Amino acid sequence: MESTRAVRVAGGTVEVRSKGCTGPALVFVHYWGGSAATWDGVVGRLPAEQATVRYDQRGWGTSRALPGPYTLDQLADDLSCVVEALRLGPFVLVGHSMGGKVSQLVAARRPTELAGLVLVAPAPPRPPAAVTLEFREGLSHTYDSPESAEQALDHVLTAVPLPDALRAAAVRDNLAVHPEALREWPLRGIAADITDTVRAIDVPVTVLAGENDAVEPPHVLREHLLPHIPHAQLHTVPGVGHLLPLEAPDALAAELRSLSTRPGS
Repeated sequence: MESTRAVRVAGGTVEVRSKGCTGPALVFVHYWGGSAATWDGVVGRLPAEQATVRYDQRGWGTSRALPGPYTLDQLADDLSCVVEALRLGPFVLVGHSMGGKVSQLVAARRPTELAGLVLVAPAPPRPPAAVTLEFREGLSHTYDSPESAEQALDHVLTAVPLPDALRAAAVRDNLAVHPEALREWPLRGIAADITDTVRAIDVPVTVLAGENDAVEPPHVLREHLLPHIPHAQLHTVPGVGHLLPLEAPDALAAELRSLSTRPGS
C-alpha cells in the first residue's frame, strides 16, 4: 500500500509516494510532461515488497504551484531533498527523458547510498546538433493544448498505440504544468551540456532505449551519452518509442527486477 509524505524543498513541499520495504529502493523521476503516475504500470509489475518512491517534479502535477526556478539544478536539488528526507538506505535512481538528465546530475554528486542509475530514454549529457534554437522553440509549444499534446503522443512520443484511458491520462499530465516549467526544459534544459559533470558518476549505469524512439534514438545515446559515461550499458527495447514506462512497462519492470541479480549489485 502506497503512503504519501510531504517533503520540504525550496519554496514549499512535494508530495512523495512510497511503498515497500525491500531494497535497494527504486526512485522514479518522470519525463517533461509526465508525473508520478507515469510509473503506475511499472510499479504495478514489481514485487509488492519492492521499495519504490515517486513524486511530481517541480512545476508539474501536484507540484506545479511550487515557485521557480525550474532549472535542471533546481530539479536535482529537489530530488536530493526527497532522497535525504526518506532515509532510504541503498537506492537506485530511475530517470526517464528529462528525469534522466536530472538523475545524471544527482548521481554525479555521489550520494552515499546510491547503488545504481537506470536511464530510460534519457536526454543525453551533450545535446546533438539537431537540438537547435528553432527546434527548441517548436518543442516548447508541444503541450499548448489538448490537441497538440495528442498529436505529440500519437506521432512523436510513442511507437505503440496507447489504450484510450492511458492516453487520456498522459494528456492530462502533459497539461498539468506551470507555464514557466513548460518552457524551461525545451528552451534551456535540453540544451545544457553537462558532460564535465557526469564524468563523476561512479555507480553502475544501465541505459534503456526504445528501438523506434524518435526523440532519443539509440544511435543518439551511443554518440552523445556513452562517450561521457563510458561504463554505462545500453540495451534496446524492441518495437517501442520514447515513452517506455507507458509503452513497455513489462520490459522495464523486468529490467528493474533483474538489477539485484547482477554481479556487483
